[in-house]
Amino acid sequence: MALTKEQKQSVVDEITTLLSESKLTVVASYQGTGVKALQELRRNAKLSGTKIKVVKNRLIIKAVQNNENLKNVDLSELKGQLLYAFNGDDEVAPAQNLSTFAKKNPSIQFVGAITADGQFLGADDVKALADLPSKNELIAQVIATLASPLNDVTNALSGNLHALLDGVETKATA
Repeated sequence: MALTKEQKQSVVDEITTLLSESKLTVVASYQGTGVKALQELRRNAKLSGTKIKVVKNRLIIKAVQNNENLKNVDLSELKGQLLYAFNGDDEVAPAQNLSTFAKKNPSIQFVGAITADGQFLGADDVKALADLPSKNELIAQVIATLASPLNDVTNALSGNLHALLDGVETKATA
């Protein structure tokens, strides 16, 4: 069913809002992917705050042109049946969601990504981002790294105290 001019404008407005709020918008080809599979992708992505949209490329181009930060983005890669993954909270989540889904459904292929500062990343860059740990995992790794010396000092002191007490006890019994 064809969209009316007003419906197209509302889609452009919605996409413009999503683009301005999104830290990273991942673009992927979904040709050959079934409707049920796409519904599953949307459900799984929603859990991490990612929104998946299938929109005509012409409407995406209009939405990008409406956004001041994205006016100079090279959109020459936007060809064919594409889906767009938006996330305003986590830069890596859209790429990870699509990468995880693509392992089960190889018909999903990365095309690239649009960053919040107006750059278009290639498919290889998006794959590299997808392999990164999530934001929460990175925070946990940093905290563990920062806490490691403290734990080492605590363990060393408690170990030395036990050895000292054992030494005093053996001297006392001798």
